Amino acid sequence: MTYSIIARCPKTGRLGVGTTTFSIACGRRNESVRPTVGISKSQAMYIRAHDPRALNLLEQGFLPRHVMDVQGANDPDWAYRQTGIVDREGNAVAHTGDKVGKYCGHKVGAYYAAFGNGLAGPQVVEGIVAGFLADPDAPFEYRLLAGVEGGEKAGGQATDGRRRPSRSAWLCVTNHLTFREIDLRVDLHADPLAELRRLLDEYLRYQAYYEKQRLDPESAVEEEDFVATL
Repeated sequence: MTYSIIARCPKTGRLGVGTTTFSIACGRRNESVRPTVGISKSQAMYIRAHDPRALNLLEQGFLPRHVMDVQGANDPDWAYRQTGIVDREGNAVAHTGDKVGKYCGHKVGAYYAAFGNGLAGPQVVEGIVAGFLADPDAPFEYRLLAGVEGGEKAGGQATDGRRRPSRSAWLCVTNHLTFREIDLRVDLHADPLAELRRLLDEYLRYQAYYEKQRLDPESAVEEEDFVATL
């Protein structure tokens, strides 16, 4: 019931994830992105222990392929899991267990992994990749969003041939700092991806203001005064 794109930006080194699902609270339970370390995004019979463990191993210098092997060796229900891992160098792997259900699958590229379950068909994963790769010069956060939008346009989620709507969505991007640069979520919305794009557009208008608050709080203006200038 979920599909995602995880990636490292080849130009800036930023790390990010975009995902949407039928379930509520998309992204709330995930500890998928760790600045300067990598990404581990788990879904399908989600188990919380996987992502922190994977990120800890990446931080110790292990490659994604080894990390994935460790995950599988320590999970008796590995056949029910779906996960992707990308490290800070852009090395990527993905796993789709043979008991995840139909349709499910993944595709791995030079610096990204796209994967999903409960999908309308393999064209959804292809749509995610096509959307993500469509404009290499676009800002990284918009490339991630275009990826999940591409999956939606290709058919999104379905059960027994019946379209299942997305109801929540999440976009997260980190840079070299110790906190998440962008972390936006939409829940129980009729069109969560359209709402996520609206939120992203709006948030980016505020980004420089928030950065100035962090770096120079003494001269920062009140937020309502800043908003009045928009």
